[in-house]
Amino acid sequence: MPIATKYLMAAAIAITSTTLFAQEDLTADTVIATVDGAEITLGHMMIARESLPEQYQKFPDDQLFTGILEQLIQQTILATIDDGPDSLRTQFTLENDRRLMRASNAVDAISAEAVTEDAIQAAYQEQYDGSELGNEFNASHILVETEESALNIIAKAKEGTDFSKLAKEFSTGPSGPSGGQLGWFGPGMMVPPFEEAVVTMEKGQVSGPVKTNFGWHVIKLNDLRSLSAPELESVRQDISAKLQRDAVAAKVTEIQSLVDIIIADTTEIDPAVLNDTSLLLQ
Repeated sequence: MPIATKYLMAAAIAITSTTLFAQEDLTADTVIATVDGAEITLGHMMIARESLPEQYQKFPDDQLFTGILEQLIQQTILATIDDGPDSLRTQFTLENDRRLMRASNAVDAISAEAVTEDAIQAAYQEQYDGSELGNEFNASHILVETEESALNIIAKAKEGTDFSKLAKEFSTGPSGPSGGQLGWFGPGMMVPPFEEAVVTMEKGQVSGPVKTNFGWHVIKLNDLRSLSAPELESVRQDISAKLQRDAVAAKVTEIQSLVDIIIADTTEIDPAVLNDTSLLLQ
């Protein structure tokens, strides 16, 4: 019988022979199994469950409990094979993991203080309530290479030629085959010269030639409508994320001014050294 199997059987016997726990007495420190004296606690199992890939998170609790316990027992057994000092890779991994976890705990604490219901409501009101949100526009355009071509198209449009037909015939842009239709768009969604032209137009109007980095545009404003404030619940997550980012950034800036940060001169270091994992074997 393979040695790993013998150890697993012994561990199973040890588990089944221990005293049964009352649910109300369980803590993270409750020892669920021991492997040659090494303790596997309920806390170890909880952390292992949190780190499972999403597809495993949906497994029934009884399967997860058994599977995680077996996994931790096997890992503990395998860990006894490497009984020397931690390798550089292990040391640095543990230090990074510890740093990450402590930073994550700090972010949680900062967020709990900054991302309150009152703060969310205040941020929402500041951003949306009573503010002028502007308009969004529905436009079509024809993209050509020269100003002369744009002027010729404008003349045809003024003579009554259907704009959609002109777009299909002359536009070099991807919207040409669909009659130049761009659909609805709001502030900041188009390049500045294009947007600056659109915001000055009236419904049904055809613009003069508009120059952008893409070429020359002839624009027709099909329709416009006022933007309305979104419901709080639809933007709650975005507002919460911004409050968190701002609070964490402020705390980092505050602490950064109080601590000594010394960065070595790295001008002679090739950034590609990060790929040289052989250094972890030294």
